[in-house]
Amino acid sequence: MTADATPALVEEREPAAGSRVRKGSAYPRYLAGKVAGAAVSLLAVLVTSFFLFRLIPGDPVKTMTGGRQVSAEQLAAYRREFGLDLPLWRQFTDYCGKALTGDFGTSYQFRSPVVDKITEALPNTLLLTGTAFVLYTALGIFLGTRSAWRRGTVGDRVNTGLALTLYSIPSFWLGLLLIIVLSVGIGPLPGMFPTGGMESGGKEGFAYVLDVAHHLVLPVVTLVAVEYGQTLLVTRSALLDEMGSDYLTTARAKGLRDDLVRRRHAVPNALLPTVTLIFINLGRTVAGVILVETVFSWPGLGGLFYQALSVPDLPLVQGLFFVFAAAVIVMNTLADLVYPLLDPRVAR
Repeated sequence: MTADATPALVEEREPAAGSRVRKGSAYPRYLAGKVAGAAVSLLAVLVTSFFLFRLIPGDPVKTMTGGRQVSAEQLAAYRREFGLDLPLWRQFTDYCGKALTGDFGTSYQFRSPVVDKITEALPNTLLLTGTAFVLYTALGIFLGTRSAWRRGTVGDRVNTGLALTLYSIPSFWLGLLLIIVLSVGIGPLPGMFPTGGMESGGKEGFAYVLDVAHHLVLPVVTLVAVEYGQTLLVTRSALLDEMGSDYLTTARAKGLRDDLVRRRHAVPNALLPTVTLIFINLGRTVAGVILVETVFSWPGLGGLFYQALSVPDLPLVQGLFFVFAAAVIVMNTLADLVYPLLDPRVAR
């Protein structure tokens, strides 16, 4: 190699170092873009939540009176109390200003701050949907990897067919069916579980824990049956895309057992779509499942949202809608931020 070629090599290496700097700074730009997008989405939800629920027919003030004869002066006093006599633009600016500080107003029907009602119901929702989330995520990933690795077998066809069938069933219909069969009882089969609620009352200590667990069985089974199929199908599809990769053939050629090839190489590289789904489902865990909580009279955010819609209790509906949407937006953003840690190519 001549001396004249040396500077050329140096000049060729310098852009490579610069490219490394640009790659290193790609993630902060990527992070800033995702966080800014999430902030814009949250503001859009805040605006939407105000105008959307004002399209619901009915007068919340008249609904609060419970059909009693109320004078026009009393109705006007109610409207002044809750700010409903103000122009719409003034109601909107007041709502946005307070919401940005975490104040979603006072519930019409409960006469207490919306934040307090949400805080009160949130643990019940997390207990129900959190338990179901852990179960259907673990079940879906386990069965999805087994189905993909044994594609075309009887077990694969049974798992996929059952997952598709249960995923297409409305959750409220399955919940009602379980209540009829396992709560009320049908034919010789006696009712074994409560028809609804979270507790029977009058129990303390470990007896209370068992009572809550007893009430938890049917709603959790409903959620797991309906939701695990989605995780199974996404995991199976992602793993099938990895099955023909060269690195798996190399791992087998080195003498690794089939289960080690699957667990150490194939599954970790097929987890990106499943990670997205897991984070989305985490957001839905905070939001709760409105239909299931309503069917089983579970005192969570979903049941509270249904009660608020029936009035309509505008501050409570708006606050719950914002919490539901914010949970999904935040979890989607976290999924986007985790992606580059699993695959650095995403942030480039």
